[in-house]
Amino acid sequence: MENSAYLAFAIPAFFLFVWLEYKIAKRKKMKNVFKYESSISNISIGIAERLLNLFITGSFYQLFIFIYDNYRLFTLPNTWWIWIVMLLATDFVWYWYHRLGHEINIFWGAHIVHHQSEEFNYTVAARITTLQAIVRNVFWCVLPFVGFHPSLVMAILVVHGVYSFFTHTQVIGKLGWLEHILITPSLHGVHHASDEKYLDKNYGDVFVFWDKLFGTFQAEEEKPNYGLTHPIKSYSFLWQHFHYYLELYEAAKRQQTIKGKLKIYFGSPAVMDQDIRPEIEKKWLSKNKKDGYHFPFKTYLNIQVFVAFSTMLAMTYFYSSLDSLTLLTGTAFVLITLINIGAQLEQKRWVPYLEHIRFLIFSLFIIYESGYYYLLIFPFILILIIERIFNFSKWYQQKVLKIF
Repeated sequence: MENSAYLAFAIPAFFLFVWLEYKIAKRKKMKNVFKYESSISNISIGIAERLLNLFITGSFYQLFIFIYDNYRLFTLPNTWWIWIVMLLATDFVWYWYHRLGHEINIFWGAHIVHHQSEEFNYTVAARITTLQAIVRNVFWCVLPFVGFHPSLVMAILVVHGVYSFFTHTQVIGKLGWLEHILITPSLHGVHHASDEKYLDKNYGDVFVFWDKLFGTFQAEEEKPNYGLTHPIKSYSFLWQHFHYYLELYEAAKRQQTIKGKLKIYFGSPAVMDQDIRPEIEKKWLSKNKKDGYHFPFKTYLNIQVFVAFSTMLAMTYFYSSLDSLTLLTGTAFVLITLINIGAQLEQKRWVPYLEHIRFLIFSLFIIYESGYYYLLIFPFILILIIERIFNFSKWYQQKVLKIF
């Protein structure tokens, strides 16, 4: 991860473009481009993916090298034209990775998170899970196997990542003749739509060639309605990541044969029993959340997002010099914070206990690193005091979460 420091400088540009998009949308008086809770949810998922990818990106690069050194079919030259071929090849692999991510349940479970938002803006580009990144990298293994050098593969993937970010916006309209060559914001907006005529269209990342060749191209006609055909109705960090795998597990459990169970996991999302989601939502989603509820302390949410982002940014910049304990503690602190944010938006009764856990992670790490080991018991005593004397959890539920 020698390049993690450079990545740390690039990440803040995301917020710059989000801010510019927000200002442009406001100036154009475009409604429903941003929704606060949705944007917070999108950014939270993006922070987790960037953080966890620190641990896997280097491993996949080593895997690319291993495949290239031992199993490549051809040795392709490093010339100017090979970059063009590489861009086309990468987009072709992307098309099929993306299409299969919509057509096979076990892959859709990783990719569905990207489509959950009912808004379409630059924050949606951040809705990529680490599991989806792992699946995508498995597909990328085809490239060094063919004979593209791993360094070239990684460089082109950066181009793909940057380009796809800019296709997630409504403030850029149709782009004329470019609509016939490139995947534009208009065409990618179609891909994010839940309208019947727009479903399973425009899988390409950069070019429209593949969609036209394989019959999945669709130009924007009516304004799309974004999100899933069956919205998940939750901002919970955990629920957004894992609800579809719970649905698959429940659907497979109802099958009597191994063949039937395998068909659930490797079959199409289109044949899933739509009655399953309401059943598991009733079982797992918050029973405290009231219709129209909005977490009243947005400043506190914003501070938590800022702290999580700043911690992820610092870990990215100093990754190569951090020891295992610091990396583990930082990761746990960020993930607990992101889970906490989603739980607050959902009025989860157990949020006060997450606050305690986060406090323990932070304070125990500081005490341990300072060498004052005899103070390690102090954070536990402090939590016991504020619970016994001040009844912190009940106060938090009533005053902060508005649960009575």
